[in-house]
Amino acid sequence: MTLELALPEQAVANGVRIPPHERHTLRNGVRLILVPLHEVPLIAFEAVLRGGSRLDPPAREGVAALTAELLKYGAGARDAFAFADTVEGAGGSLDIEVHSEAIHVHGQFLSQDQELLLELLADALQRPHLSGLELDKLRQRRIESIRATKDSEPQSLLGLYGRALLFGNHPYGRTSGGSETSLELIERAEVQQLYQGHFGADRLTLVFAGDFEPGRLRRAVSECFGAWPPAEAALPPLAMTERVRGRRLLLIDSPGSEQSYLWCANIGVARSYPMAAALQVTNTAFGGKFGSMLMQALRVQTGLTYSVSSSFHRGSVPGEFSISSFTQTSSTGRAIDIVLQTLDRLKRTGIDAEAIGSARNYMLGQYPLAFETAADWSSALAKLDLYGLPNSYIDEFGAALQRVDRAQTEEVVATAFPESTDLCIALIGDAAEMRKDITRFGAVVQKELSDPDFTLDSTSGASY
Repeated sequence: MTLELALPEQAVANGVRIPPHERHTLRNGVRLILVPLHEVPLIAFEAVLRGGSRLDPPAREGVAALTAELLKYGAGARDAFAFADTVEGAGGSLDIEVHSEAIHVHGQFLSQDQELLLELLADALQRPHLSGLELDKLRQRRIESIRATKDSEPQSLLGLYGRALLFGNHPYGRTSGGSETSLELIERAEVQQLYQGHFGADRLTLVFAGDFEPGRLRRAVSECFGAWPPAEAALPPLAMTERVRGRRLLLIDSPGSEQSYLWCANIGVARSYPMAAALQVTNTAFGGKFGSMLMQALRVQTGLTYSVSSSFHRGSVPGEFSISSFTQTSSTGRAIDIVLQTLDRLKRTGIDAEAIGSARNYMLGQYPLAFETAADWSSALAKLDLYGLPNSYIDEFGAALQRVDRAQTEEVVATAFPESTDLCIALIGDAAEMRKDITRFGAVVQKELSDPDFTLDSTSGASY
């Protein structure tokens, strides 16, 4: 049974506001954010180490991910088994995720185990074993997982192929988890080199939310992390992304597949986009809920799919806007036609007042649900810090939703949504069955699902 920390009722009554909190910076550059919430005797934490998979060397996608995962497979005085047993024995959790811009270590422990939490976290970040034996195990598990996913859930990999098509060699286009090819090539020395160069106090933000006394926790954090030196290597800048012009099609051949999976995308907007509320409302009306334009067009009116959605991935620089769906192989071309027509209609007519009101009310009901627990708050404040966003990004979002009108949605449609003539379209399905029906959308590059990588280059399949 997992206990979660509830927030005071007033925090969600009329919108969302960040609870009272403290911000500190240690002398070595560690940033510390403390959010005391005493309703339940738990402490949630989020440790963000800036860098992430953009640090992966060329042709070595997955180095940062393997390095990060190894943090909990032996650290300090504990080997892999002892570390996991200590976390589980305390009824706590410590999980790690790797994204293009940062490594995230998060979890929660009982308040009474505050010292143990800090000990484990400090060991993992500052004293990992980076065992070659554990590296070999993790690498093989990741490779086997990719192969199993290709067999059972290939649609979950579609975004990896699509981003490679859209972003190319930009970090957003490279898979954080690695591929069968890149994982096989990674050596322990490369893991050690990334750790030595890019782990350090100046890259770290620690966020704690829950039942603790701020002064005591601040002193304990200083004792555990205050002597950690800064990272040795400079953090490489993240290049700006640019929208593609025209259409690019990638067909990933999965022979015998009865369904096709489609992903249509172009560059969208960054986290700093000034009209975040209007963006959310517009996207919700277009493809973010059951009554959306896309759902009406592809499911309700034509029955071509059970589900379709649109979304924005926003980072320090613009990520992708994408539309995702699936259909019967024989209906692939028609489904793409309707996606393009629906996007054209959005660009031509925008969102009417009724749809704006419906989407706004939906968002007003959904938004507070993202801030119900201390873990939610530790994650939210960590993201504000990572992307350099002010508190008003959360505090004023509810009021901004209330103010969204047609003029704002028109500006969002004009600036954030691409034209249907400028899209990267990635498909997984039976190439022999789909080929003739999709070449009318543009030149197609084909890649085999069985290929051991997600990248596209001059040797990737055939063009037609």
